Amino acid sequence: MQNLFQLMPNTHASMKGRLLLDGGRLYGSYFHRTVILICEHNTEGSFGLVLNRSRDKSLGDVVSADVPFEFPESIRGTRLFAGGPVQPATLSYLLSCDPIQPGNVMLGVDVGNDLQNLVDFAKSGLWGKKLRVFTGYAGWAPGQLEQELSDDVWLIESATHQLIFDEDPDQLWQCILKNRDDWKDRLLADTPEDLGWN
Repeated sequence: MQNLFQLMPNTHASMKGRLLLDGGRLYGSYFHRTVILICEHNTEGSFGLVLNRSRDKSLGDVVSADVPFEFPESIRGTRLFAGGPVQPATLSYLLSCDPIQPGNVMLGVDVGNDLQNLVDFAKSGLWGKKLRVFTGYAGWAPGQLEQELSDDVWLIESATHQLIFDEDPDQLWQCILKNRDDWKDRLLADTPEDLGWN
């Protein structure tokens, strides 16, 4: 995953720090009704995390008992999210930082995948930041996301700290759509989960 965190050259428009929403064309796929934060988008591909697919496990449930460091109780109970279908055994996290400081995703938001760094931060006495932990991630090959955007697969929304760390993530897709200007998006938010229910 090293290349996923490299900076996008200035000659390309980057989606980094934006949200992608299923625009109603992904029924039956893994990404049906998902909201994805794009954490990196460059010439080598794109990397994002699904924000609204919570799991019934916590971080403490999946961290191996033989990790070579003490795992703090302050983050052991953190709920896990399914970040995407790629490499579902890997862990990534989003961490809030000072909202006026440039995070590596956007202002106030850092992404990481080093569990030791997360543990060190939790033990630093600076804890109290918002945290989301993910298994797996969403990935796109070079040019793949651009093609999907040109095919109108996704709706694009500005990411905010509040949306990323929303307290009701399971309703995030509907909530964002209901607040968009286009009446068609608001109508989409009210469609049944299973189109066969109509």
